[in-house]
Amino acid sequence: MKITDIKVYPTFVNFRNQLIVKVESDEGYYGLGESGVSGREWAVKGAVDHYREFLIGKDPFRIGALWQEMYRSQYFEGGRVLTGAISAIDIALHDLVARKLDVPVYQLLGGKRRDHVPGFPTVFSDLSGPECSDGAKAFIDDDWSVLRFVPAFHDASGIYEPRESVATTAEWSVKVREALGGGPTLGIDFHHRLSVAEAASFCQRLPEGTLDFLEEPIRAESPDAYASLRTMTNVPFAIGEEFSSKWAFLPYIERGLTNFARVDVCNVGGLTEAMKVAGWCEAHYIDMMPHNPLGPISTAAHVHFSAAVPNFAGLEVRASEKGFEFGSDLFPSQLSLDGPGYAVPEGPGLGVEFNEEVAQELGYKNWEAPHLRRRDGAFTNW
Repeated sequence: MKITDIKVYPTFVNFRNQLIVKVESDEGYYGLGESGVSGREWAVKGAVDHYREFLIGKDPFRIGALWQEMYRSQYFEGGRVLTGAISAIDIALHDLVARKLDVPVYQLLGGKRRDHVPGFPTVFSDLSGPECSDGAKAFIDDDWSVLRFVPAFHDASGIYEPRESVATTAEWSVKVREALGGGPTLGIDFHHRLSVAEAASFCQRLPEGTLDFLEEPIRAESPDAYASLRTMTNVPFAIGEEFSSKWAFLPYIERGLTNFARVDVCNVGGLTEAMKVAGWCEAHYIDMMPHNPLGPISTAAHVHFSAAVPNFAGLEVRASEKGFEFGSDLFPSQLSLDGPGYAVPEGPGLGVEFNEEVAQELGYKNWEAPHLRRRDGAFTNW
């Protein structure tokens, strides 16, 4: 079997774009993949088009070898754009081969370790605020046991002041824990908006046991910064959603700087690279908590990954985002939530189908993440 074409579809879905890749073969089998570099789809499309030039004619069964060829075929290897492209192609190759073999993708990853992949939603009440307790209770009533919150956010004009967010968020975080009791697992994602001092201040305002994990409080370019923060708080860290290789994870695993690995299959280099990260984490007693912000293909890839790894904590799901449904016209087959998570699918491949004609009708629309500023006019992290 040979690869005959690789098609790329930057497609506007609901409120932002998804970059979907289709790998076709001479036997009629195909596979679907998705990139995770949201907001920079044209850059990733260009990288996929480069890889397409030498992948056509190759054997899709040689997934690991093709990963190495894509990663090592240029002098300037790595980086989020290139590994975002590799991720989409790698996922699509797994889907294609699994369809050919008439097995679920997780069988290519060593078989499933669980029948159900538990997930965790995000509570977006008032982004966030006093209503968080009510929103969280509604999820608990629906049998969700792990919840994630977002901090007090920017105003309508795009102003975000970290110190103000820290003070407000710490206040309602304590109230949420008091309202829910000690049973649920609670975390908060600061989306790397804080400095070391601001993150330490936030943690020091919380009574012991308020949070079970703190996600991405600061940017991750400097492991030493996280090492410094580690000395100032005992709240477990969840880090890694923006990492684009196993090498990016290296210091965070080896130095014990993360307790939950927020690997993103669509960013890190696909299922091939994600499984290597998972094995490394298992050796260091670190659980996988995959990041999953995109569409049905991303969700399916993460469900198969989560089913196959032994060291798993929970999968991010979109149960919290009202109005963010993926239409059956664009994705006529996709995985659906089964209670607080996903039942592991038994059909061939990922279990997702994609309508190319609808994608072409939807097309691409320019979308930018919010460009946040402080009151003095300086830009800050989204």
